[in-house]
Amino acid sequence: MYTDKIVLITGTSRGIGWEIVHHFLRNHAVVIGMSRGDSIIKHKNYHHFSVDLSQPEKIIEIFKEISKQFKKIDILINNAAVLTSQYSMIMPLKNAVDMVNVDLLAVFLVSREAAKWMRKNAYGRIINIGSMAASLEPAGDSLYAACKAGIQTLANVMAKEFSSFKITCNTLAITAFDSDMLRQHSPTAQEKIKEIIKNLPIPRMAEKEDIFHVIDFFASERSSYITAQTIYLGGIN
Repeated sequence: MYTDKIVLITGTSRGIGWEIVHHFLRNHAVVIGMSRGDSIIKHKNYHHFSVDLSQPEKIIEIFKEISKQFKKIDILINNAAVLTSQYSMIMPLKNAVDMVNVDLLAVFLVSREAAKWMRKNAYGRIINIGSMAASLEPAGDSLYAACKAGIQTLANVMAKEFSSFKITCNTLAITAFDSDMLRQHSPTAQEKIKEIIKNLPIPRMAEKEDIFHVIDFFASERSSYITAQTIYLGGIN
């Protein structure tokens, strides 16, 4: 499906990012991964770059390194995110800054740098991994929800800016998915998440295939007329 395509994915060391990497590798893509730590993924078509996405200057530097090995990027998946689920009044400043830097600013910078390459080839697909938090706005997730809402707006504006270069920008907002990020919630928060899931039109957690199907739709060459769109899983609106 993705033969001859080069896919850049952020946040590849665990969770859904790790799963998305293997989805593209199974479908014959060359994958460039970015995460803070080293990678345990061993595959001839996987190339890993360690970078702390909370440091904007490091993002610019890592693209210079990537350009030494690759001449194009066809598809970008902005997946990396950090989450501190805590009430606003007691949110530590460092955690707040890290969320803004990784969950919003890094998405802007990675998208911008990748789009510069996509423009040269007159082709690109930018896909942001959003969250149900942007719509449901749960207590304790004020900054995380704001950042996830922000990347939807970011994609919509970039869609206008990049359309003449044949680059599309879309967002997939996922519901709760069995991952390290979900398991880091407190027992009380996890009970709240279960209650949210129970009240969805489709009352279950997201599965990786649900996520892959929408990514494949956005990433397809046949989706050239689909841009500035957000798809929520589970029936959220």
